[in-house]
Amino acid sequence: MARKAAAAGHDPGADPAGEGVKPARRSRSRQPGSIQGYDTDKGKRWRFQIYVLKDPEYPEMGMRRLTRSGFTSTDEANDALQEALKQRKQNEKFGSKVPSLGVYADEWAAGLKLAASTIKGYKKIIRNHIKPQLGMIRLDKLTATRIARHYRDLEKSGRKDTYGKGKPLSANSVRKVHVVLGAILDAAIDDGHVTVNPAKKKRTVKAPTTSEVRAQKPEIVTWTAVQLVLFLTWNEDELKDELFPMWRLIAYTGMRRSEALALKWSDLSTKAMRVSIRRAVDTDDWTKTKPPKTGHARVIDVDEDTLKVLASYKVARAELSFTLAKADAYIFGDDDGKLRSPDAMTSRWDRRMNWLTKKYDTMHRVTIKGLRHTHATLLLELGEHPKVVQERLGHSTITTTMNIYSHVTPTMQRSAVTRFAAHLGKA
Repeated sequence: MARKAAAAGHDPGADPAGEGVKPARRSRSRQPGSIQGYDTDKGKRWRFQIYVLKDPEYPEMGMRRLTRSGFTSTDEANDALQEALKQRKQNEKFGSKVPSLGVYADEWAAGLKLAASTIKGYKKIIRNHIKPQLGMIRLDKLTATRIARHYRDLEKSGRKDTYGKGKPLSANSVRKVHVVLGAILDAAIDDGHVTVNPAKKKRTVKAPTTSEVRAQKPEIVTWTAVQLVLFLTWNEDELKDELFPMWRLIAYTGMRRSEALALKWSDLSTKAMRVSIRRAVDTDDWTKTKPPKTGHARVIDVDEDTLKVLASYKVARAELSFTLAKADAYIFGDDDGKLRSPDAMTSRWDRRMNWLTKKYDTMHRVTIKGLRHTHATLLLELGEHPKVVQERLGHSTITTTMNIYSHVTPTMQRSAVTRFAAHLGKA
């Protein structure tokens, strides 16, 4: 009788009317899961159900029922059930389908609200150093061991640029990859795709340290005072460079290339002998300007001779067109009064360096930024307080200034030694 009842799908413990007492339900926590069949328009399908923690990180929140359906056979449903049981045992989160790192990284970058140049840099790192090697890995399958191996691969042959492709990636660049990857995985935790950030497992993931980055940092290339004077004299008297006033202003103030290009005549005060840095050219869209790098305007004192050079330049601009000398006109704009491209200025500077170094054996190449570094270094050699240098260069903190110019030039060392010996001699 019991066999017949079971075969008919009836509960053998119930009365003939079907209204008897049902057998006691087993504890959910002990259930390995269940598979059930159901009918659809497309035929028989199967589903499985198991009970899982609502949040593995907070077991006190209790359990919830997890159902997955649509399987075309019991074998397919059982395989999925076993995988789910494995995830439950490993305390993995259950939810919607977990995306690959590459897909998620693009989505993460698209949602950032930062400076355009910063987002551009992040996207470049994702494109060159994350997606090609790790992009196809599902977020919840990315391990600390795989990340560690990736960093070692980058250190051996990670460069993607044309001239250095396949060569080692610098410690600083690998560290930037680590920062971006860590931020992506932190966001993945917030979105419920993973429960831990494998990039932060320090026992396994060894990102370059600050000291390693500093040890690889290239030395700053500057000119001596004699070399700077030689360049400016050659550039003005022999080359008769139309951009001489800009090169001189950068050399004598230490302002950035993008800041000089965004200056207007109204920013220059001949009476107060000062120039106000209120904006900079946006390197991502050089037809526009943006606030200076620190986000704050600053005022720089300018020497009398440099102001005379700029006054003469203003007269020359007015001769081209009166509008080019108006208060709201860009000092170093093009002949139509529009902003110049920072990259175009760098190209023009590079050509001048080629001509200069061919003519003078005593001269070596520096970048436009090298003019800025030269200004700062010469001030420090003269014994000026680093705080003054910080203010002129527009660094956010004096720590930034001291880190950049932590090198001590031979001139500074000699001066220190001489003063020290003289001090002891008077003791």
